[in-house]
Amino acid sequence: MLDRALGMLLIGLVLGGGLGFATAASYGVTLEGHDHGGHDHGGHDAAEGTGHSHSHDEMMEVSGPEAPTVDLEVAPDPASGWNLHIVTTHFRFAPEHAGQGDVPGEGHAHLYLNGEKIARIYGDWYHLAALPAGQNVLRVGLYSNSHKALAVNGAHLETEITLAE
Repeated sequence: MLDRALGMLLIGLVLGGGLGFATAASYGVTLEGHDHGGHDHGGHDAAEGTGHSHSHDEMMEVSGPEAPTVDLEVAPDPASGWNLHIVTTHFRFAPEHAGQGDVPGEGHAHLYLNGEKIARIYGDWYHLAALPAGQNVLRVGLYSNSHKALAVNGAHLETEITLAE
């Protein structure tokens, strides 16, 4: 799959005239069980089989036309590793408010690799130095300033991709 991703990146460079990022699906990476609009969990509870858990008590429900969304774009870094771009709407990364009171539409993200949290992210770009050999699942979820999982209709605002190193 990595060869396909690199091939598609090169084709994009040749045909597109520059280096661009696309959603994970554009690189042959599959989205697994998550819909970015309705936040479908593919028939499983948000905590089932994902290595994380959160109760609805730890969630901050957001709704309406200004509810945030999240997507993840991934591309191989020209030097090494992977560049991740966390694309959000109606959401602002607010490191200056970490641990403080919640403000609608702001907070931070958590990055998980194969079900294990590997980073708290306070911006929309992240460089991942390497991935373990084989198939890997990257998941990113949005959290409030006070570390509550942001949710729409009870479903955590998160997305995940699967890629092979």
